[in-house]
Amino acid sequence: MTDAALLDEIETYYDTVPRATAGVEEVGPFTLFVADAGVGWPYYARPRLGDDHAFTADDVRRVLARQDELGLPRAIEWVDDVTPSLLPAVVDAGEHAGRFPLLALPEEAEVATPDSTRVLGPDDPDLPLVVGAVHAAFAGEDEIAARSVGRRPGLIREGHLVEVAAYDGDGRLVGGGSAAPRGTTAELMGIGVPPAHRMAGTGTAITRALVHACREAGVRTVFLSAGNDAAASIYRRVGFRDVGTACILGGHGG
Repeated sequence: MTDAALLDEIETYYDTVPRATAGVEEVGPFTLFVADAGVGWPYYARPRLGDDHAFTADDVRRVLARQDELGLPRAIEWVDDVTPSLLPAVVDAGEHAGRFPLLALPEEAEVATPDSTRVLGPDDPDLPLVVGAVHAAFAGEDEIAARSVGRRPGLIREGHLVEVAAYDGDGRLVGGGSAAPRGTTAELMGIGVPPAHRMAGTGTAITRALVHACREAGVRTVFLSAGNDAAASIYRRVGFRDVGTACILGGHGG
């Protein structure tokens, strides 16, 4: 598959994945996803799928104002290679967006099976701890406490979510991550290891376990956006390759 075809597939995925748990509003050239009650995470606005629009600062201000009206976090996500006019429009609107490596795993890439991880079912007692471990990782904290699982159990049952837990040699939970399969495409998300448990290959093990679970579910295209170059280097060692740049206004959870 060419990079252009791959980016088209990723764009379609980004438009599809929130619809299982969100309502949709069209705001100018944006599609705004509004998470259903109890989901447990917010969504974002994205350029409307297939609309070749030249974005302006006013377009950006309008969708951010609508998010403010709805009490939602200000969040816009897009692929710079597909919508190159949006980043200059964001800057002209006085806003800032981060740029993150967008990576995909070639379908033919061999990925070793890790032995320190477990794919969780919808009623697994460790699911609240995985949510807590990822929260702690992104907060830069070591203490892992159980957190609400939101609608995760239902999404797992429906095949819309994969959750993986990682354990140390003593069987303690030390990290986790998730993936959201839709058809033959899946994004890896929220791979987190608290600081005290890093540098032991845990993030790599979680990534490999998610890839295996997605492939077993019939997924061919696995991709992710890395939070920084250090994280990207972990994924590149697994076999992921750079295919573009993800832009995010409002934070990053990958």
